[in-house]
Amino acid sequence: MTEHKGDGRTGTGIGGAGADQAVEAAEATRASAPPAPAGLGFTRLLLVATGSVSAAELPSWIAWLRATHPELEIQTVLTRSAQRFVTRESLNLLTGRRTMVDAWPEEPVLRAPHVDLTAWAEAVLVHPSTFSYTARLALGLADSPSLLTAQCTAAPVAVAPALPPGGVRSHAFHRHVESLAERPNCVVVPPVPALSLTTGRTDSWAAAPLPDVLDALGALHRRLTAEPTP
Repeated sequence: MTEHKGDGRTGTGIGGAGADQAVEAAEATRASAPPAPAGLGFTRLLLVATGSVSAAELPSWIAWLRATHPELEIQTVLTRSAQRFVTRESLNLLTGRRTMVDAWPEEPVLRAPHVDLTAWAEAVLVHPSTFSYTARLALGLADSPSLLTAQCTAAPVAVAPALPPGGVRSHAFHRHVESLAERPNCVVVPPVPALSLTTGRTDSWAAAPLPDVLDALGALHRRLTAEPTP
């Protein structure tokens, strides 16, 4: 895949002050971060964020990733709804790569984006994954570049759902999780209780903390790449 280096001028949303804050947050996280965990086994991560409010935490998580796994290349993809909570410019600065929007290009292209993403990514992480995105992935739909990549890749895929109140009790959601669990290269990390900004109660469900999801993704990668026993 052709690499596009972020120069801080691409993307939409925040202005110069917001960009400075993103860089300062990354530097502060690097300074205070604990020693880097054991190697993940992969160095190219495709990180997809969908339209949950917890996508607003993505810059902090990426700063943590850069501090603890400096060898990791991170290609971020935002769905259109995710852009309500996080800007591409902040992610460009933190990853050093141009953040992609999860939509088919309106103009003619020379290369298919999903083919390049599939060839590039050694691991795929969807964090957060909305109810809708989780369902579309489980049903085998491929109506966006990231979904088609996740459907076609042989690399490990970790999904971290974020759900509204009542979501974890949904029969449909449980069926989707069971369907994804049947895939040998996929792991679903359960969400954690969270405060609903609508009800004011702890009856919502946020995506599991990124370190936990990354641990599950690393373990899956090790299983998939383990040498077969004689």
